[in-house]
Amino acid sequence: MDSQKQEAGAKLLEEMLAKRGYLLSYHRMLAASDPGILSAYENLYTRLVLNERALNLAEREIVWIALIVVTRVRYATFHFERATQGGLDDASIVDSAAIGAACESFDALHFNQNAFAKWLPEDQAMQRYFAMFDTARGNLPPAIAEVAAVVCHGALGNAAGMRAHFARAFKLGATTEQMAEGISYLLQHRGGPTMIDAVNCWESAAKEFGIPGPY
Repeated sequence: MDSQKQEAGAKLLEEMLAKRGYLLSYHRMLAASDPGILSAYENLYTRLVLNERALNLAEREIVWIALIVVTRVRYATFHFERATQGGLDDASIVDSAAIGAACESFDALHFNQNAFAKWLPEDQAMQRYFAMFDTARGNLPPAIAEVAAVVCHGALGNAAGMRAHFARAFKLGATTEQMAEGISYLLQHRGGPTMIDAVNCWESAAKEFGIPGPY
């Protein structure tokens, strides 16, 4: 039985390496301990991250690069390679990374408008934030940049940041399917609880702002 498990795990790792071009430590661990779990995970990962869905290949990597930057995940450099393969030039990759950086400025301005409202009212704080954000995204598609921002704030557990971008995303032409795909990346990247919070935030924002909801 152990030899069969080892053989199944080794074969699966070979297939994954051929498809992905890399293997991670937890892939090897699951291959050795439970190849069936690894196989199920790989099917989910392929559907969730590799297959083209509502976002095309370039749009998908815009979201992923912003997400990687804001969460400081050093292991995900392959997304930069996929971005190039998907048609993004170097400037667009830098702009994608800048989205993540811009999202981090939200907390500073959001704190200030609450702590120092007399001198920095909310409308002025958000005006400055969106000016920085729009500059950071450069020439990237505005709607996709907004989806990426929602995902970045979702990864940070920042409901206020997500809410700030939901209405803009749909006003600029983002679709429900694109938004759902972007938020679904949180399942693989940050786990189920983070994704639950993000979807709950979307549901609440949909009721408040009259935008499309998650279901």
